[in-house]
Amino acid sequence: METALLIISILLIIIVLLQSGKAESAAQILSGGQSDLFSKRKERGSELFISRLTFVLGMAFFVICLVAMFI
Repeated sequence: METALLIISILLIIIVLLQSGKAESAAQILSGGQSDLFSKRKERGSELFISRLTFVLGMAFFVICLVAMFI
């Protein structure tokens, strides 16, 4: 159980670091730039895959933690 959590957590860290910087616009808000932080931008290709993989790994980590807590 601990091995699975360790592997998933390492993969989750790597995948999160691979994601594109969606917070680039946050600096513009603070500096008075154009504020289109929440603009509609569709993810495509590898961005969509990485986003979905992040969600799946996060949910797997959460479920395994819950199972480990009750065992």
